[in-house]
Order: sequence, then C-alpha cells, then structure tokens
Amino acid sequence: MVGGLVFTQPAATHHPIFVSVTEIEHNTKDKTLEISCKIFTDDFEKTLRKTYTGYVDLLKPRDKNAMNKIVAEYVQKHLLIKIDGKTVGLQFIGYEQEEEGVISYYQVNNIPSIKKVDITDNILFEYKKEQMNIIHLTVHGEKQSTRLNNPQETVSFAF
Repeated sequence: MVGGLVFTQPAATHHPIFVSVTEIEHNTKDKTLEISCKIFTDDFEKTLRKTYTGYVDLLKPRDKNAMNKIVAEYVQKHLLIKIDGKTVGLQFIGYEQEEEGVISYYQVNNIPSIKKVDITDNILFEYKKEQMNIIHLTVHGEKQSTRLNNPQETVSFAF
C-alpha cells in the first residue's frame, strides 16, 4: 500500500488502472526532500523497453547497475521539481520491488525551507492515455495531494 492505494492485480498481467504514486516529504531536520515513486512493474518495463535499447528486467536484472541507471534516467526525465522557482536535481538512491510495483527512491539535499513547489510529472504518459499520477507532498507536517490525468502534467503547491 502506498499513499492509501493498494497495488493489486489479477493473475494475468493486465490491470484496469494505470497509475503511479509519488510521495515527497520535506525533512526539515536533515534539510532534504525524500521522494519515492511507485509504478506498476509491467507498465514500467514495457515503457523502458520502448525507450531504451538492450535488456530490461527490473525483477531479475542481469546487471543491476544498468537497471539502476535506466530507472534513474527515466524518472529524472519525467519527474521535475522546482522549489521556490529553482529546479532541483533528484539524487537516485535505488529501487525495489513491492507487490506489483517498483518503488524508486530519490533525495534532494540542501532544502532548508519551502514556500512553493512546482511539479511536472508525466511518468508513463507516453505508454497509456489513461495514465494518472498521484502526488502526495508533505511540507511542515502539512500533507497536500493531487491527481494528474494524462495529458495534465503540472501542479503547484504553496505552503
């Protein structure tokens, strides 16, 4: 379960919903943004296979470093964050399998305070027109959430 959503699907690889869940939390003590992004594994692999050449298997990779690289590159290209008008770079931490999804983790350092967050999230928009991306953002202990339906890809939050 991520952000109140349980990622379950029938035994077949088809599922009726196309969704990613991104959670962003400002850690005031460490002055960091902690980010997790959960995407259905089958949809993510199909998208990565269309985007990158070579072998793609997130669950049983031949080369974990190669999979880390393409997961990081893909998400960093499709999830853009601005803090108070300044674009920040997402530092890739790693990814893991959980239920039917892959969760990738990122961090942004040196974020002492936040007044406004602008997010562009078009993860898997090129894969399915039905794709929706849910974003949960917590700053100063205040949680705000939104859903972006393809092709809507931008949202702003103020604190």
